[in-house]
Amino acid sequence: MTDELAPDAARPVPSTPRTRRAVLLSLFAGFAVFAYVFDQLTKLWVTSSMVEGERIPVLPPLLHWYFIRNSGAAFSIGENVTWVFSIIMAGVAIAILFQVRKLGSAWWSLALGLLLGGALGNLTDRLFREPSFGMGHVVDFIQLPNFAIFNIADSAVVSAVAIICILTLRGISLDGSRHVGAHREKTRDA
Repeated sequence: MTDELAPDAARPVPSTPRTRRAVLLSLFAGFAVFAYVFDQLTKLWVTSSMVEGERIPVLPPLLHWYFIRNSGAAFSIGENVTWVFSIIMAGVAIAILFQVRKLGSAWWSLALGLLLGGALGNLTDRLFREPSFGMGHVVDFIQLPNFAIFNIADSAVVSAVAIICILTLRGISLDGSRHVGAHREKTRDA
């Protein structure tokens, strides 16, 4: 007699580790490419159809397209050290690529893919937009009331960070394993 159960609709046959890894890497790459391409296409649309400083109501008063070029980070912080952001974004992209080999979760694949795509989207602006290589200004155009003006790359990064926070709070590590909190273990022992 074997310990294996017959496959049925309620209990699918687990995929091989190699197949699972390929799926996770495909998810990661797909979301990274999606975030990057969507960001660059929207920036191309904005720069070719709007004049810098132009504001177009989309869903007033909640949403406007407002074309600006940002030399700093969020809320225009660090406008005089643009080159530092270029180095940080390049470092983040490299760090993500080193972590990808540990992927064991579809949600982490999604989060790291969005994070890489967003970082590369804004890094592309820093490297290749005016005023100079490595110090380019990022194209921002999404305006919400009482908030910073941002772009698709920023949205991808923020979404990735939110997913990473949720995964961390739920105890799901990069490799897909679950960690039970120390508090729960102490409660069980008492």
